[in-house]
Amino acid sequence: MATIDLPSRAQDEPVKHRRAPAWLQATPLSLTFLLFFIVPLVITLIVSFWDFNEYQIIPAFTLKNYAAIFNGCSSTTDLCVTFKTYWSTLRFCAIVWATTLLLGFSIAYFLAFHVRTTSMQTVLFLVCTIPFWTSNVIRMISWMPLLGRNGLVNQALLGAHVIDQPLEWLLYSNFSVVLAFVHLYTFFMIVPIFNAMMRIDRSLLEAARDAGASGWQVVRNVVLPLSKTGIVIGSIFVITIVMGDFLTVGVMGGQQIASVGKIIQVQTGYLQFPAAAANAIILLAVVLMIVWALTRVVDIRKEL
Repeated sequence: MATIDLPSRAQDEPVKHRRAPAWLQATPLSLTFLLFFIVPLVITLIVSFWDFNEYQIIPAFTLKNYAAIFNGCSSTTDLCVTFKTYWSTLRFCAIVWATTLLLGFSIAYFLAFHVRTTSMQTVLFLVCTIPFWTSNVIRMISWMPLLGRNGLVNQALLGAHVIDQPLEWLLYSNFSVVLAFVHLYTFFMIVPIFNAMMRIDRSLLEAARDAGASGWQVVRNVVLPLSKTGIVIGSIFVITIVMGDFLTVGVMGGQQIASVGKIIQVQTGYLQFPAAAANAIILLAVVLMIVWALTRVVDIRKEL
């Protein structure tokens, strides 16, 4: 009996020693998450309940910051400024999400199923990342010589006699804002969808084709359902970035288009930090509800 018990005890001891390093490895990430995410979020929540005036911030509890945001929203005849701003932001978000999803899915499908070699996939991915070697501002400004009143697009259309006068809606408009968003954030949709597609068993595609399925049927009934995890992750990336963006809306909209992020940026510029914090908390709540709705479609933890 002694010769049987000794090996079992010797096998149990290393297991206990292996558990401690796992907690130690998770500690730096946990502390980083606590310090750079939880603590700032709690501070923002606290400041959103503070009072302020033209000269100072008063650390006294008040609900007037939240009341000011929804001032006039009880009217049934007209939408208040807050609802109009959120509607504008959500509209941009929906258009950008649908466009980036279409482009991202198409590009990821091409890379995953039509590019055969890993080296060529790597090269094409590098081509997709080239725009990220410059800042967002430079990439947005690069559209202005193209879309401006005297830009290349208008000059080409005028020279081809397609139009009689320059198109004003190409720049400083909803179109230019959406175009810049799609240009900046499509890559965030490509990567997770591509990763999901690369995990699809190719024998499933062959089985679907052998069963007589057409190309569209294979995409709709096999590829699309098995890529839902990547679609949801990419959607979360794009939606959360667009909802809080103020720089793209300001630059490409000519400072004429309202968004929630723009309101927060203006309030911060005027040192109205409690009001900006209240708007930020409400925006966070809206984004979290959208993310929660997306995660109801696919349980990401089970699929990954």
